[in-house]
Amino acid sequence: MMERIVVKIGSSSLTSAEGGLHKPNIEFFASELAQLHQQGKQVMLVTSGAVAAGFREIGYESRPKLVHQKQAAAAVGQALLMQAYQECFAQYGIVTAQILLTRHDFSNRTRINHALMTIEELLSQRIVPIINENDTVSTAEIVLKFGDNDHLSSLVATMTRASKLVIITDMDGLYTADPRKNPDATKIERVEQISNELLELAGGAGSAVGTGGMRSKIEAARIAMRGGVPTFIGRVQQQGDLVSALNGNGRGTYFDTVQNSLPMKKQWLGFHSTPSGTIVIDQGAVLAMQEKHKSLLPAGVISCNGEFHPGDVVEVMDVDERIVGRGVVNYASWQLQAAAGLSTEEVQRRLDVQRIEVIHRDEWITL
Repeated sequence: MMERIVVKIGSSSLTSAEGGLHKPNIEFFASELAQLHQQGKQVMLVTSGAVAAGFREIGYESRPKLVHQKQAAAAVGQALLMQAYQECFAQYGIVTAQILLTRHDFSNRTRINHALMTIEELLSQRIVPIINENDTVSTAEIVLKFGDNDHLSSLVATMTRASKLVIITDMDGLYTADPRKNPDATKIERVEQISNELLELAGGAGSAVGTGGMRSKIEAARIAMRGGVPTFIGRVQQQGDLVSALNGNGRGTYFDTVQNSLPMKKQWLGFHSTPSGTIVIDQGAVLAMQEKHKSLLPAGVISCNGEFHPGDVVEVMDVDERIVGRGVVNYASWQLQAAAGLSTEEVQRRLDVQRIEVIHRDEWITL
């Protein structure tokens, strides 16, 4: 398979601070992506910028805050954004295609499989898919977003089993502190594991025209790494920067992974499904599931919350409320409350359950 690259560009890189598209920037990024395309790589672009591109055209003085205003701005801005991309890529003889996705698309296994098949066909025809969130039909998503599409880019990268994910930002990587405020801040060149302490270094919100700060980019990198996709977060501002980023000489931070790409079933379970409840397990069960790849048995369960039924997805946490993973549960919530902490033999005497495992290892993903 040809090398697949997912590149994510945020609103602040495509628009002016006051709103509206900055055409020279789009021309620059199109030229960088075209270079990869001409090298034979399969290129996918995840773009933000629809709301930022459209709100001035509508007549809003600043980026709107109400959902229906954002949706209106996105409806105008998405057309402008795609027109600009099509014109710029056409200079290199490259055809582009628009794909709009929402969180609901990813949570529905049938819909996301169809989206994947569409992307596969476009790539086979040497067309560049340009992917954005469908802001016009999103509801809560447009407020919560995918972190200015950072999250979306990681989901696309894992879904398509990309070779690399490049998240472009105005910072040249992750620092131990904000380098604009702390002269002693040092850049972190490579990351092999994302800890909570690392996330705290990343800070909070994004720019006035975008919604994705460094934290959302780190969280996206964590998803990509779990799906077996190495990630680069940094600057692409000069000719050749994108190629340098892919060759290991980029101006940013590299997030390495030893994980293998995940099957679609595991991806859906870990990143797209909606948990119906939570299960708290003891440390012995955490060790058995994470390191020994064992199934979860009733003896390891401390408690559960929410109402769920056999076949539902649940989130599993340790006693400190840290997420361990997700799985398909074989018990109803009332059954698990009765079985929690009991031995296999005792559960079989007391309850009528089809499978003794609370979550079978084949229906589980560690997060």
